[in-house]
Amino acid sequence: MTVIHESGHVVCGWLGGGTLREADLAPWRLPQSRFAPDPQPLFTLWGGPVIGVLAPLIAALVIRQRWMWFIAYFCILANGVYLAIAWMSGHQQLDTARLLRHGASPISIAAFCVVTIAIGYVGFRRECLDLLADGQKDRDAPGNAEPDVGTDTR
Repeated sequence: MTVIHESGHVVCGWLGGGTLREADLAPWRLPQSRFAPDPQPLFTLWGGPVIGVLAPLIAALVIRQRWMWFIAYFCILANGVYLAIAWMSGHQQLDTARLLRHGASPISIAAFCVVTIAIGYVGFRRECLDLLADGQKDRDAPGNAEPDVGTDTR
């Protein structure tokens, strides 16, 4: 999720005419990219969460496999939750504070958070329950039953 999100910043930064100065996608640190100059900072900043949602969604529509929907809904939920938590934290280096600093409307950020969290939660929850139900069906299938331990069959 974080690689797709950060890649969205990088792609939109380049498309907006920015010069990439630094990109860090290491999984053990908070991913980040820096453009200087960045002629369209709002485009660059919105690129992360928007591509972070759309890329997995498009992949799920194309691949049409349950596992991809599981990933897509997780990414949708995670991008919305990230912007919401970043907003509440007020940390100035996170995307939400940077979006606000560059003129993004708080209403647009709130709308993105509400929509992605709602859709992501409902879809991710459904996929989790379906996966758990399928696992239970597999365990309950004939021939897969565990023998009763301690039952005397004499």
